[in-house]
Amino acid sequence: MEYRFTVPLKKDDIIQLRAGDIVYLSGKVFTARDEAHARIIEMAKNEQKLPFDLAGAVIYHCGPLIKEGDSGWEVVAAGPTTSARMSRMTPEILAIHGIHAFVGKGGMENVTEAMQNKAVYLAFTGGCAALAAIGIESVVSVHWLDLGMPEAVWELELKDFGPLVVGIDAHGNDMFLDVRNKAMLAYSMIE
Repeated sequence: MEYRFTVPLKKDDIIQLRAGDIVYLSGKVFTARDEAHARIIEMAKNEQKLPFDLAGAVIYHCGPLIKEGDSGWEVVAAGPTTSARMSRMTPEILAIHGIHAFVGKGGMENVTEAMQNKAVYLAFTGGCAALAAIGIESVVSVHWLDLGMPEAVWELELKDFGPLVVGIDAHGNDMFLDVRNKAMLAYSMIE
């Protein structure tokens, strides 16, 4: 199936998705990589309020290349980064905030249980940073620029961003795990 959603997402949006479905997103998303994830968790532990709202949010695992022009920030390239690096922090972030989707490349590990009935993982093709930038209409804001351009949290306004493949759905299905298991089975049959 193919779906088009506007962010912030509703729980009903993600519950209808199944691994393998195609999704296009419009609306505001937040980029976040390792250091931003760590700061989000640290702020929650210190009972500090985030400068942005993650209710129904989409987190894009991306370190965009942004330039500042006469009319503000402009996205040059915004391809996905490897999501597995954020896997260990994802269950804790999901327990704290109402995030409904993560976008990245390569899948995530040990997050399926934490995502059940809460969130989905949407895979974007790696190596398409310039193509990804086409689906970004504007930079709304930037937070934590002290972390550096790729690690800062960029609020991006998207228009029909995709295609994104549902790699992990909210029902416990993980396409990446299925492929790894099938590969291991095939490999074991060769030996």
